[in-house]
Amino acid sequence: QVQLVESGGGLVQAGGSLRLSCAASGRAFSSLAMGWFRQGPGKEREFVSAISSSGANTHLADSVKGRFTISRDNAKNTMYLQMNSLKPEDTAVYYCAAKIFVFGSVYLISGYDYWGRGTQVTVSS
Repeated sequence: QVQLVESGGGLVQAGGSLRLSCAASGRAFSSLAMGWFRQGPGKEREFVSAISSSGANTHLADSVKGRFTISRDNAKNTMYLQMNSLKPEDTAVYYCAAKIFVFGSVYLISGYDYWGRGTQVTVSS
């Protein structure tokens, strides 16, 4: 099994930045595709970003392109989400997810096998 722990959330003003981290354990991190999802108040969980096991391929939701950057450090078993130019609509609980199998969409919740408990990001205006 895989254990995932998010950190780095907090309260920032619009236009500010945060870097989220996701630390993984319990399985070879370098074999996992990883993703970030978020769930705002009164909203369903939505895709934010994903990265392949090697880090060579990345995916970003249109809503965050140009502002967020996903990366990973396989030597540290950690994935990151650098969030710049934050907007109030980015306010959400951000979840880290791991994908074991090749099949399944990186854009869909159903494509992932393990989830962290989330970290709160609040952007004030």
